[in-house]
Amino acid sequence: MNTSIASLLAQVSDEAAAAGILAFFAAFAFVFIAIGIVTAVGMWKAFDKAGQPGWAAIVPVYNLVVMFRLGGQSGWFALAILLNLIPFIGGLAWLGIVIWNHVNISKRFGQGVGFAIGLVLLAPIFWLILGFGSSKYVGEQPAQA
Repeated sequence: MNTSIASLLAQVSDEAAAAGILAFFAAFAFVFIAIGIVTAVGMWKAFDKAGQPGWAAIVPVYNLVVMFRLGGQSGWFALAILLNLIPFIGGLAWLGIVIWNHVNISKRFGQGVGFAIGLVLLAPIFWLILGFGSSKYVGEQPAQA
């Protein structure tokens, strides 16, 4: 009789562990999707402010084209994402290009380098600030003498 109780407890334990793992991954997926939606909403509004199509924020590669345009570069820079195919060095190069573009986007919205750091590290929050805040897209600033 003890063996049947032990096997029953082992079965219940395995089912509880499986349910716990499933719940963990479901919660992780929910948070990941929520962050993506919040980021897309902020980007949509920021793109609109800059005179670009807001819907571009939800189109996977086209949003990179628009982001590079906001930063003053050619939309062809979006092809630089292919650098990620080169192990390690390519990823670092892509990261550098993205950071450089975020600095340019921040400047064109009248913000500084500190805002660009926030845009890189806390993208959902800072895209919302750009989109819904009082920042105006000023484009290229002429050189001051």
